[in-house]
Amino acid sequence: MALRIISLNAWGGRVHAPLIRYLADSDADVLCLQEVTRTTGSTADWLVYRDRRLELPQRANLFDEIAAVLPGHDAFYCPTARGELFDGGERILSEFGLATFVRKSLAVIGQALDFVHGGFSADGWGAHPRARNAHCLRLMTYGDAFTLTIAHMHGLRDIAGKGDTPARRAQAEALVGLVERVRRNDERLVVCGDFNVLPGSETFEVLGKLGLTDLVTSRGFTDTRTSYYEKENRFADYLLVTPEVKVNRFDVVEEPEASDHRALFVEVG
Repeated sequence: MALRIISLNAWGGRVHAPLIRYLADSDADVLCLQEVTRTTGSTADWLVYRDRRLELPQRANLFDEIAAVLPGHDAFYCPTARGELFDGGERILSEFGLATFVRKSLAVIGQALDFVHGGFSADGWGAHPRARNAHCLRLMTYGDAFTLTIAHMHGLRDIAGKGDTPARRAQAEALVGLVERVRRNDERLVVCGDFNVLPGSETFEVLGKLGLTDLVTSRGFTDTRTSYYEKENRFADYLLVTPEVKVNRFDVVEEPEASDHRALFVEVG
């Protein structure tokens, strides 16, 4: 059986209508999403994130909106922090983190969620580089007993840039440790997400201990950002597989533009 997997930084839902349409129409079996918001108790559609002079619109309940258009999937929400967003002058506490959606016809037979940098903050976003987590699942299909481990993370953002740091190496090593807690017997493995590193990062050396190879750079793609992103260094998102994974299709999706990141799509067997 082939499985269709999408990894995408949802950018807090800023490109809302195209994002929801794309996810609803994707027919993906597993969706690994980063930068997903959830604000329990709020009926607002939009809230605003403020950091000094920076103001960014955010969907108040992006997680619930995505879950509503994926009724055939089990939904997992993995917050990294709860901090302040604004509805005009009103301060509202909102969660920010990862979301994973798995088609209900697949059995989740193992999983682990943990922080790869820092720890959960319930009363503010925290100082940079802010906490980051990762979610790892072990899946099985019923017809052919196909098993696969999938992990995704949102790598820490460093104000100094995307270069290697001790914190980034420790983050990669923590991700490897998380995968090793879930994976069994060197089975097929996919690791993906917005890593916030450049292609030459030692992150890939660390992940290579698991036998992982990145499909973005090894297949000649040179850009994982959309026209909404106006800076240089246009790599951020990666999808890695072990040799046991048969890759039927892989793409860094150019259209539609549903975020400032491009979606990564892979069909594996």
